[in-house]
Amino acid sequence: MQSQLKPMGIKLPLAERERLKTLAALKNRSSHWLAKEAISQYLDREEAAERFKQDTISRWEEYRSTGKAVPNDEVLEWLDSWGSDKEHKAPA
Repeated sequence: MQSQLKPMGIKLPLAERERLKTLAALKNRSSHWLAKEAISQYLDREEAAERFKQDTISRWEEYRSTGKAVPNDEVLEWLDSWGSDKEHKAPA
C-alpha cells in the first residue's frame, strides 16, 4: 500500500528555523512535528474563516434577492432567553 504522505520542503529564515528547533526541544517534539502541527492548525483556522466568509456572502445574497431578514429585536429577545428556563427557539 502506497503512503498518503508526500515530502515537501520549505525554506525558512535562519531565525525562524532556530526558534522552531528551540521550541521543539522545549516541547520534547521534533521540528518536523511542530511544523506539521502548525500547518494543520493554520489550515483548520483558515478553512473555518473561509466557510464563515462564504456563508456570510451567501446570506447577504439571499437577503438581497428576497429582502427577508430577522428583525434585531427578535434576535436580541432570543439571545436574552439563552440559559433561562424559557429559552426561545431561534428566530427564522
